[in-house]
Amino acid sequence: MSPTIPSVTAVRLTGAAHRHDLPLLVLGPSLGTTAVTLWSACAAGLTDRFDVLAWDLPGHGHNRGVRDEGFTMAELAQGVLVVVDDVLAQRDEVGGTFAYAGDSVGGAVGLQLLLDAPDRVDSAVLLCTGAKIGDAAMWAGRVGQVAVSGTQVMVPGSAERWFAPGFVDREPAVASRLLGALRDTVDDGYVQVCAALADFDVRDRLGEVCAPVLAVAGDRDAVTPAALLREVAEGVRDGRLEVLPDVGHLAPAEAPSAVAALIRQHVLGEVPVDPADDLAHEVQEVVAEHAAGTLWTRPGLDRRSRLLVTLTTLAAQGRHDDLAVHLRATREDGLTVEEVRECLLQAAASGGVPDVNAVFRIARAVVEEGHA
Repeated sequence: MSPTIPSVTAVRLTGAAHRHDLPLLVLGPSLGTTAVTLWSACAAGLTDRFDVLAWDLPGHGHNRGVRDEGFTMAELAQGVLVVVDDVLAQRDEVGGTFAYAGDSVGGAVGLQLLLDAPDRVDSAVLLCTGAKIGDAAMWAGRVGQVAVSGTQVMVPGSAERWFAPGFVDREPAVASRLLGALRDTVDDGYVQVCAALADFDVRDRLGEVCAPVLAVAGDRDAVTPAALLREVAEGVRDGRLEVLPDVGHLAPAEAPSAVAALIRQHVLGEVPVDPADDLAHEVQEVVAEHAAGTLWTRPGLDRRSRLLVTLTTLAAQGRHDDLAVHLRATREDGLTVEEVRECLLQAAASGGVPDVNAVFRIARAVVEEGHA
């Protein structure tokens, strides 16, 4: 690898044995975050339909190696493509295509890939990003702070910049993991990414992008406000803007289910189901019942017991949509909110739930709907 191409570390978020049969989806991180802390909850809603590959920036997460030389955004994108090509070779798809989704600098890398390797990216979801992010003075200030005091100096301000108001109180564990990843980032790696962002500006090249692009903004994002995403959506040849309510700068972590649904819709053409639509609920429940066939009427376990087992299994597998459907059936089957809570707590305590916060967020939402 050329010394000007930074080292990028791949993080596989798909564990299924049949993952090579699924289309490849590549996920990019935000500055100061890691593939796992930013994307794991969202990836739980994607791994049934994608082989999910995320990556870590130099000095971030699993990628502890930082070269002496800095890099441009184009060189960072080239480093990502090297990693993707290795995975595609493992899938016997040398030179193949992939879908891409990235947040902040991960979104900037997505734009760079769309420009530099247009025949490789089938479609892209670019979140909380822009064709130019900030200005040289802002990035120089960040570099100066970290050079003097290390990345830990960025933590208090990032808690305010990253999240929508109230998110830290609602999801303290998620926020703590993300801010902890920032604190653990290698200083030189953080600085090099800042320098790449300071020089990044492809506003005059957006019209070259031909692949379908979904630009996703958080309506409470002060770092990359919706206007920057609208500029991307309107500047590319085939773009669309989606604005998520009550979301800040780290949409995949703040609204994982919503982001997963948008990715599935954009890349696969899936039609989203409005969770407030009673008819849609009824259809989902009928489908779930039909899929179970006669299993639910077998002797040996009553229906309530089978539902508890099913809730535990769906939570452990990260099948959040199916979990929501079965949670809505709990009142009909006589389960109380306390019984459901204890079931999910038991599953979480046994270490079988990949994202405890996401599971309880879904359960809380269903309770508030009045279905459980």
